Amino acid sequence: MCMCLLFPQIFIHTLLSFRIPGTCQAQVRHTHQRASLLAFWDLIPMRAEPLRKKKKVDPRKDQAAKDRLKKRIRKLEKATQELIPIEDFITPVRFLDKSRQRPQEEHSPEESERRALLLKRWALFKQQEHEMERDAIRSLLEAQQEALEELKLESAELYAEAIKRDTSLFPFEKEGPHYTPPISNYQAPEGRYNDITKVYTQVEFKR
Repeated sequence: MCMCLLFPQIFIHTLLSFRIPGTCQAQVRHTHQRASLLAFWDLIPMRAEPLRKKKKVDPRKDQAAKDRLKKRIRKLEKATQELIPIEDFITPVRFLDKSRQRPQEEHSPEESERRALLLKRWALFKQQEHEMERDAIRSLLEAQQEALEELKLESAELYAEAIKRDTSLFPFEKEGPHYTPPISNYQAPEGRYNDITKVYTQVEFKR
């Protein structure tokens, strides 16, 4: 078998390196654009675009812009930071009038002891109520999970239908016990209000 078929790259390199008298030696570049394997030169791919002409910038204008920027930075550094007051933490002056303060009601030691004991009993009652609700919910969830596992073993289709979301549950309304008794003849507000929110704008320095 011919050596040129076994080692084509070596054969081509040897052929290209052979110099014919009277001809110039061209630089060999391995690119994907070749006219022929036996050619003495390669096509150089034109992958670059011509350079764009840079706009001439007046150095005086450039320096003036830099000076204006430095001047503005110095003004911002010297100016104190304007803080927006939090009005929720500020007590209005009309509420500081001592004549509007309610007189502190004094109770007898027996009444104070009775109220303290009542408050402790109420706290214990609410704690027990919370624990009972939590245990009831836990037992219901465990029973539901057990039922779903048994249903999954019986029928996969019924299990898939059982775990689907029920869209008829929402909107959900619940009426529960109140901490205070309802007020008779109470007229609920209609929802109208006057927006008195103050808007603060940051003052910017002009150039």
